[in-house]
Amino acid sequence: MSEETRLYTIGQLARRTELSVRTIRFWSDIGLIPPAGRSAGGYRLYDAEAVTRADLVRTLRDLGIGLESVREILLRQASVAEVAQAHVRALDAEIRTLRLRRAVLRTVVERGGTTEETLLMHKLALLSVRERRQIIDDFVDRVTAGVDLDADAAVIAQWMRELPDDPAPEQVDAWIELAELVGDEDFQLTIRRLVVGGAEGRPESAYDVRASVVRFAGRALAEGVEPSSPEGKAVLDRIVAPDLPAPSRAELRQWLEPLADARVERYWQLLDAVNGREPSPPAVPAVEWVVAALRVHG
Repeated sequence: MSEETRLYTIGQLARRTELSVRTIRFWSDIGLIPPAGRSAGGYRLYDAEAVTRADLVRTLRDLGIGLESVREILLRQASVAEVAQAHVRALDAEIRTLRLRRAVLRTVVERGGTTEETLLMHKLALLSVRERRQIIDDFVDRVTAGVDLDADAAVIAQWMRELPDDPAPEQVDAWIELAELVGDEDFQLTIRRLVVGGAEGRPESAYDVRASVVRFAGRALAEGVEPSSPEGKAVLDRIVAPDLPAPSRAELRQWLEPLADARVERYWQLLDAVNGREPSPPAVPAVEWVVAALRVHG
C-alpha cells in the first residue's frame, strides 16, 4: 500500500503529525480535517491529504491565526498571504498596545503614583488610536471653529500627534497630562484667543512670535533691561515692527497676554515632551516683559 492510498486511524495520524488525538478529533469535528472514510467498526480513517492538512493547520495555528481564518484558507476563500497580511496588522496593533502598557507601567514605577493616578493613566494610555486621535481632533475643532487652518492651527494639529510605538515613560506621562489639559473648557477658550487673535495685531504664527519673545526679551531680562527704558524700546522693536499702528499694537498685547498663562506654558512644554524635543526655555517671564513694554511704548 502506497503512502497516497494508505489510511490512518486517528491514533496513527496523531503519531504521524505529533498532534494529540483530542486536537485532531476537534479539528475533524469542525471540518478542518475531514476523515476519508470509516473502518468496519465505525472509526474514522484519514488519508495522506489529512496529514498535509493537519500539518498546515498546526503551522497556521502556531502563527496565531484563528480557526475561522484557517477554514477560509482551506476552503480557498482566502489565500495564505491575505490572511498573513491581516494577521501582521493585528500583531502590529497588539505590539503597539503591549509597548504602551509597558511604558505606562514604567511611568507608574517612576512616579510612584496613587491608585487613582494609575487608573487614569491606564485608561488614557490604552485608548484606541482612533479614540486618542479623537481627543486631539475635538480640541483642534473647538479652538479653530470658524477660523481658516492657518499657521497656528497647523502647529496645533501637527504637534499633538500620536505617541511613538515605543514611547519613553516621560512621553506617556506628557501625553496623558496633555490629554487632560486640552479637555479643559477654560483652557480651550484661552488657546482659542491665541488662534483667533486680532485681525492686524495677530502674528502669522504663535510659535514664531513666542520664539522671538523668548530670544530677545529673555536676553533683556537676563541683562536687567527695563521694559520702559529706551533700551527696552530697542528690544521691543526687534520683536514687533516699529511701524505697527497703535491699535494693532494694543491688539497684539491682548493676544500675547494668554501666553503668560502658566497652563499655556505647560502646553508648550508637554508638546515638546510628546514629540521628543528638548524642552523650550520658559516663556512666561519674557512674555510678561513684552506685554509691559507694549503698554509703555504702544
